Amino acid sequence: MNNESKDRIHSISICFPAYNDGGTIASMVLTARIAARQITDDYEIIVVDDGSRDHTSAVLAELFQLVPELCVIQHPQNRGYGAALTSAFQAATRDWIFYTDGDAQYNPLELSRLVNGLRDSVDVVNGYKTSRNDPWIRILLGGIYNWMMKVAFGLRLKDVDCDFRLMRRAIFDVVHLESNTGSICVEMVWKIQNAGYHFAEVPVSHYHRQYGISQFFNWQRLLRTARHLLILWRDLVLKKELAKISAWNLPTSSKKNVH
Repeated sequence: MNNESKDRIHSISICFPAYNDGGTIASMVLTARIAARQITDDYEIIVVDDGSRDHTSAVLAELFQLVPELCVIQHPQNRGYGAALTSAFQAATRDWIFYTDGDAQYNPLELSRLVNGLRDSVDVVNGYKTSRNDPWIRILLGGIYNWMMKVAFGLRLKDVDCDFRLMRRAIFDVVHLESNTGSICVEMVWKIQNAGYHFAEVPVSHYHRQYGISQFFNWQRLLRTARHLLILWRDLVLKKELAKISAWNLPTSSKKNVH
């Protein structure tokens, strides 16, 4: 174990949202176990099976017998990426939370890169993809999405769409998440940023999807996520700006009472 990493991380909850990831989730859990042992003796691995229709639940049942640190949460029906993440975060009990997806497009062994990015003032270490191993259309649309979210929400990250994050668990005593779709990532980054927490960023690898079907071009999901993003922008950004305008239109004698 790296003693320097151990000094930075005393305990960690490793979280995986999983949906139809039966071909990859076992390797992700076992690799996460190796990654955790490199940085601490005190860890747990939480997998949320979000109503998978493949053999994910059967694989997790076998893993549960083999990995004592594993906690499995079952959603009887698919509730969405955001709901899976929220369930994992609520179940987490350690000082730090690390999460990535169960589809093996990121390598849990690179958790050490996030840990090495920690400083005393840092609350979140966010990965950013050095290159994206996806079909060209997804790379193009992903770049457009990343730019639009940074502009629309004022996010100050290189890669908003990189689900490879290490965060203090105490953040979620202050920040409460509501999104059930993939829009939770934008909501999470915006709320953490605007609560005054500090980010660091480190490069991480991104791999070609080897198993299963990406939900990216599920048009129903895309439309639902787009709708939720518009609602998020209205509730988080527009209402905040309107409140500022209203405050400055108050009589001068009343402005001292506006926070």
